Amino acid sequence: MIDLSSKTAVVTGAGQGVGLGIATALAKHGAKVALLGRTFDKVNKASKNLNKEGLTTIAVECDVKHEESIDLAIEQIISEFTTINVLVNNAQEVPLGSVLEISEEDFVSGWESGPLATFRLMRKFHRFLENGGNIVNLASSAGLRPDSQGYGMYAAVKEAIRSITRAAAVEWGKDNIRVNSIMPLGNSVGMDWWVENNPEESSAFIETIPLKKVGDCEKDIGNAVCHLISDGMGYITGTTIMIDGGQAYLR
Repeated sequence: MIDLSSKTAVVTGAGQGVGLGIATALAKHGAKVALLGRTFDKVNKASKNLNKEGLTTIAVECDVKHEESIDLAIEQIISEFTTINVLVNNAQEVPLGSVLEISEEDFVSGWESGPLATFRLMRKFHRFLENGGNIVNLASSAGLRPDSQGYGMYAAVKEAIRSITRAAAVEWGKDNIRVNSIMPLGNSVGMDWWVENNPEESSAFIETIPLKKVGDCEKDIGNAVCHLISDGMGYITGTTIMIDGGQAYLR
């Protein structure tokens, strides 16, 4: 058993999908968890459901694209929990489309919600994470696709997050802060929609996964994050962990 009862964790984009799965796993392993989301109703509903199970969570409205919203969220979290030990940067708008077709607005939204938000959150939480804190940033195997048609801008912002992760891990090791990224493949709302609406394409995709299934957001993705931030993984930093059933691999 992993005991995270001494930890306070913050998860962005925690109202559904992978973010909620990670937040749920952290809470079930004993951590106090702040669920951050742009749509308060989603994170509030999720938090209430978790608290009904005897877990300790709070819902915090936060649009990671706006610095003022991040500052207000930090004030609320510290007021409620006093300390912060874990930051999970999950929130991300997904800019899809070819280089000629995608709008500049969509690309900017992907940048602001992804690398820029990750950069801001990491810097603002640094002082709370010194002496044993953990940061987990979400990257994507889209950055590894040999055929990135239609996914190039999404891959670009996600690969930027990996670069930021590596830099912070090297620079903040002296502060005893571990910084890693993960590439998850989980049954998020978007994934479920794609599978339902594209049965032939999704079936062919699932066949490329060695374990022949899409991961469960809590059991597969969330629990892996719990292991990653545990003391048993205390010598791992600056790396990318694939949590995808073997579907992709780092080249």
